[in-house]
Amino acid sequence: MRQSVRCSGAISSGANMEFSWLENLLQAKRTVWIVGAVTILLFIIANLPWQLDDYDQAKQAFTSFEMVKEGHWFYQHTPHEHVATKPPLIGWISAGLFALTRSWDIAWRLPSFLAAIAMALLLFSNASSAHRTIAGVIAVSAFGLNLLSPRLATLVRTDMPLALVIFLIGLLISRKIQKEEAWRARDQFHIFALLTAAMFIKRPIVYAFLLPAIGIFHWGRRRHSLSRTGVCHYSAWCGWWPWVASLGIFLLWVIGGVLFQPEFFDEVVVREFAARFGETIHRAQPLYFYLPHLLHKFAPWSVLMIAIAILDLHSRNWRLGLAFRKMSPETFWLLCWTLGGLLVMSLIPSKRVDRIFPIIPPLCLLLATQIANGSVGEHLRKHIHQWSAIALIFSILATGGYTISKVISGYRDHRGALAVFGREVRHEAELRHWRYEVVSAKDEALLLYLRKIHFIDSDRAVAEWNRGSLDALVVSTQTAPALMSQFRDAALSRLKPFKGKDEPAGYVLITR
Repeated sequence: MRQSVRCSGAISSGANMEFSWLENLLQAKRTVWIVGAVTILLFIIANLPWQLDDYDQAKQAFTSFEMVKEGHWFYQHTPHEHVATKPPLIGWISAGLFALTRSWDIAWRLPSFLAAIAMALLLFSNASSAHRTIAGVIAVSAFGLNLLSPRLATLVRTDMPLALVIFLIGLLISRKIQKEEAWRARDQFHIFALLTAAMFIKRPIVYAFLLPAIGIFHWGRRRHSLSRTGVCHYSAWCGWWPWVASLGIFLLWVIGGVLFQPEFFDEVVVREFAARFGETIHRAQPLYFYLPHLLHKFAPWSVLMIAIAILDLHSRNWRLGLAFRKMSPETFWLLCWTLGGLLVMSLIPSKRVDRIFPIIPPLCLLLATQIANGSVGEHLRKHIHQWSAIALIFSILATGGYTISKVISGYRDHRGALAVFGREVRHEAELRHWRYEVVSAKDEALLLYLRKIHFIDSDRAVAEWNRGSLDALVVSTQTAPALMSQFRDAALSRLKPFKGKDEPAGYVLITR
């Protein structure tokens, strides 16, 4: 009997040691460095091999390329000469980075990467200063170790820079609420500058992520009397002029495009902006589209948030109103910030998973606050810390494994084959001093890989070739036979042609 008790005690002691190790994992300094290193590594490698063939990366990359090559600094085009639908701020940044680095691959991807690193640092700093180091570790882990952030960290898109600007605005509002400070002229100017930047990154979509949240916060503050003193000394509203002034500057850019750029009104105002609220042009998705995708892409952190919320409500005997009344104003702001953006974006028929990304950073702060400030007892709090450690380990294995498998499959399936083909053509042309052009093709990225600003049509290609103005041409394999029959002294280059993986169409180099 005594032996049985001793065995039971030993098992219990071993289990406690295991749980204690999990709890201490989040408090260890080396955990911060491990999470930071893994996050940065995943950010760097997630999109390897680098290519521009998907997610409209070629359109975004072409804006800065056109700025540098042709000096079109305010209004740009796509490779197929449609009007570019995105404002030019990220293009300006990429053009400046190209002037410094002389590498287009770095210039196109560095804005998103730097924005991701900046958000990770801000999350750790704010969560740690407001709570403890454990909260900072969880906030950074939730941000970096999910299925959305590593993918967007070096993608040639505007999602990550936009999320950073929205996050900075939300943090400034949170600080004013926490410190119960009035909005001063300097604070309003900061909001104005950030709003203007957001407008010139991705149009007034910033309103969808912040204005509903501000409205819900003020409604909830009055409804539940959230002020600690009974008198409201804080406000999430900075005043009208930063919002109106930033929108006015953006509208000046829109008016200029309508007046001076053919097709700007149809392509940008009607098709790209207004059509998002209809179901005729862009593919409409159901109202609930974002919620299951968010639960999946943000796992295991989404599951952990739900579990902690259920425990917290259980400790309050399922009195939801009491939970809101006991909630601090800054925590309630984080809740409004995430729910407001999710609700409004869900109401817009045109949906895509990456568009909801700006609510991920405040979700990370909300999770850190849940872990640090819940109303559960000390025994349950230890379990929450253990669950958090398990979620951290799982996220490293799951996100790391998924990312590495995508990179391996990318190289195995030659996902960057068109980029390699373009690089080899440029090398041959530079080595042999060829004058070369690209015949019109469906792949928008082809122009960028070959560092050309325009396609040429088949008739012009034939005329310039027979005139002796060209030494080489890149053409699709479908049109190559017909063109070569009209060329004098033409032959296929020994350079290995590009062939698409899932379709017969590819590209070849024709030389003299």
